[in-house]
Amino acid sequence: MRHITSTYIENLVVFKQQLLQWSQQFDDVVWMDSNQYDARYSSYDAILAVDAFMSIKTDYVHAFEKLQEFQESTKDWIFGYLTYDVKNGLEQLKSSNFDGLEFSDVCFFQPKRLFLIKGNQLEIQYLNMVDDEVESDLAEIASLQRLDSVSKTHPVKIKLRIHKDAYFEKVNSMLAHIHRGDIYEANFCQEFYAEDAEINPLDTFENLNSVSKPPFATFLKHYDKFLMSASPERYIKKEGQTIISQPIKGTAKRAADVIEDEQLKHDLEHNEKERSENIMIVDLVRNDLSKTAIKGSVNVEELCKVYSFPQVHQMISTVTSKILDTLSPIDVLKTTFPMGSMTGAPKLSAMKIIEDLEESKRGLYSGTVGYFTPEGDFDFNVVIRSILYNQSKKYVSYSVGSAITSKSNPASEYEECLIKAKAMRDVLEG
Repeated sequence: MRHITSTYIENLVVFKQQLLQWSQQFDDVVWMDSNQYDARYSSYDAILAVDAFMSIKTDYVHAFEKLQEFQESTKDWIFGYLTYDVKNGLEQLKSSNFDGLEFSDVCFFQPKRLFLIKGNQLEIQYLNMVDDEVESDLAEIASLQRLDSVSKTHPVKIKLRIHKDAYFEKVNSMLAHIHRGDIYEANFCQEFYAEDAEINPLDTFENLNSVSKPPFATFLKHYDKFLMSASPERYIKKEGQTIISQPIKGTAKRAADVIEDEQLKHDLEHNEKERSENIMIVDLVRNDLSKTAIKGSVNVEELCKVYSFPQVHQMISTVTSKILDTLSPIDVLKTTFPMGSMTGAPKLSAMKIIEDLEESKRGLYSGTVGYFTPEGDFDFNVVIRSILYNQSKKYVSYSVGSAITSKSNPASEYEECLIKAKAMRDVLEG
């Protein structure tokens, strides 16, 4: 059972900083921040879950069945992630590429302490075993002074897992598959990394979040492993019987000049290649949602709408469906995972070709982080625009990708990857 109380936040910006700083004493942390964006679909502006009471950590074998058992047994809030490689338990697939990060495939926990922020209202939910610590925790949080980079991030030298010429060759190989009819589209990704790297994860996240201000910003800590994410993309949300998926396909850079920036946005809106990328994935999402939807309930609410973020313009579509209330929430995840925007179409063929051409195991990159409510609702992002860190191994990584279609030009795709990587590289290299 949970003890629930609420209070008013005087200074939201300061309180968020204090709350995140306070959370670092715990081994398990999930912080999700909408940056006050996309209020139509967001249940909360920010959520912090810390201090695991019960948890599950497993590989991809029967991952969804194990997660369902954990979710149904707790009947409570649970937070965590699924890596991209959980796909291997759904189809005859593998993940044999280099893995410098070593995240487990699945990790979820039931938090003892939970903070839910909506506007300036803070709802606090503590498990009964720690409910007598609410006041002392709030006093400790309020007493914290925000310190500027107590643990300095050392200079990080970024390396490329795939160099430019090799990237061009691999994209041309992908195009050959497309021209043969093996696939219509595939998301091809490349890793940038640093070895022997020491960074301050919280400072790195706050810097990344401040320059990107995305709707699905996430800070995740599991002992020595960290995710610092500036994700702009929702994978999937369940609210009652309604399912919402918001795939992103189509990216353009921003410009300081207002007229030039508007032209870039206009050009993206009317770019035939970018629209075709998005529409292919919308069709894939519609097909995935139809597996659990009430007949006739799958609906495209927005198609190829361009949204502007501090770093980039993005083309986003919104697809919804209705499900029977007797359906397990895990079934919705299992029939849609991995998300179409990070795989391609047809999904299975695309995933096989991706594995052959990429050089790094994706792991948590292009996986998902999110939560389940006690009622079985959920909300999950897509782990992109993210820095990952294994503190024990001193290994830092971020990956970026783009959708390859018959209209793709390798040089243009490479440029798109660099645009997406800019914020992460700037934060790490200073």
